Amino acid sequence: MEGFLVALFLLSFLSISNAKMSNKIGIAYGRLGNNLPSPEASIQLIQSINASRVKLYDANPEILQLLSGSNIQVSIMIPNEEISPISANQDYADLWVQHNIIPYYPKTMIRFLLVGNEILSYSTDQDRQLWFDLVPAMKNLRRSLKKYDLLKIKIGTPLAMDAIESSFPPSSGTFRSDITVPVIKPLLQFLNRTKSFFFLDVYPYFPWSENPGDINLDYALLNENNYTYVDPFSGLSYTNLLDQMLDSVVFAMTKLGFKNVRLYIAETGWPSAGDIDQVGANVYNAATYNRNLVERIIGTRSTIGTPARPTWGIPTFIFSLFNENQKPGPGTERNWGVMYPDGRPIYEIDLTGSRQQSEYQALPKGNNNAPYEGKIWCVVANEARNLTNELVSAITYACGQGNGTCDLIHPGRECYQPISVVSHANFAFSSFWSQLRSSGASCSFNGLAIQTSRDPSHGSCKVPGVAL
Repeated sequence: MEGFLVALFLLSFLSISNAKMSNKIGIAYGRLGNNLPSPEASIQLIQSINASRVKLYDANPEILQLLSGSNIQVSIMIPNEEISPISANQDYADLWVQHNIIPYYPKTMIRFLLVGNEILSYSTDQDRQLWFDLVPAMKNLRRSLKKYDLLKIKIGTPLAMDAIESSFPPSSGTFRSDITVPVIKPLLQFLNRTKSFFFLDVYPYFPWSENPGDINLDYALLNENNYTYVDPFSGLSYTNLLDQMLDSVVFAMTKLGFKNVRLYIAETGWPSAGDIDQVGANVYNAATYNRNLVERIIGTRSTIGTPARPTWGIPTFIFSLFNENQKPGPGTERNWGVMYPDGRPIYEIDLTGSRQQSEYQALPKGNNNAPYEGKIWCVVANEARNLTNELVSAITYACGQGNGTCDLIHPGRECYQPISVVSHANFAFSSFWSQLRSSGASCSFNGLAIQTSRDPSHGSCKVPGVAL
């Protein structure tokens, strides 16, 4: 361990010039919503928060054209379904570059191609094939970029923290045993050889929300108060959870012999709202985390880098620009934005780091920083009450899962009356969710449902709920 720390200390001096280039904040521009501003208006909003970089989730031609001459550096994600064709066929990779890069570059400042999105987080047989196609696809794209003299564009792939098998303490960091040899080693070899980055989606919200009684909230929000964690093996001191998570990846890479592959935060953030059972998802926490993040990454209040890599700049994307109402999953999934879909800020933020915390308007603290205790139900959201066809389809899905989910809304049973799509949906949604929540089911139904603490039961009809 002593030798490891000496190496890190020496390497830190090599990174000072890179830190000056890289400690900037960008924004991830997702578009999974049916109520979002036009691309043109969205680019103007990106500029209004002084984002120096933007991450796109596909090579949308209109957006790439609008970014021409904007001085905003662009990262383009290549969807998962494109990985295998690019891997199998060099001509396909060439065509992808011809169609999606050459028409826009260099007027549009394309800097990175991100191949896939968290592909190691999925493990079906089809997903596993993508694992093995990943690096070959990256190599084919690299050959295409070389062919067209575009090697200033780097190639990476964003991975989630679940690629790490052990992350606590940070010095124990190791990659999952099922991916280390077949995927991670070839990936790190490629990144090291091409001087690219290890892209990481890292969200302190998730480990904190799973253990709010054990992890200090200020530690997760990057408040850097008097709470410090000392790694018992490395001796490194940590004042926030983000650094701790990042260094677990640094240690994991170093154990495989890759000391110099730099980190790039492909996504991070904090949700401003969520379901009743999602602790700590509120505007105050989201604003606090992202404002602190800007100061932490840019280095306006402390040394940039992490304890294992002091002075190593870490370029970062905040997720995301907008709340996206069509993202599946629990309520937090639709509430990561810094802006509402109409362009209003959910909270003020300046991505240049020039604005002090005291200059922002004070926000009320959230009232959900402790786990909710009580009973909750899953019912039709107010904005979905008139979407009859969609609700009927969702009822059919919920009732088709078996286990007597909808027996009580059959004719003659306790919850058949009133004969109302909304009433039947309230029962079907709650019954389905109460049975399958422990298996990962969410109260979403493609945005038709929402959690409530108000019991929808009526008369002799008792709607199942979840007790927390």
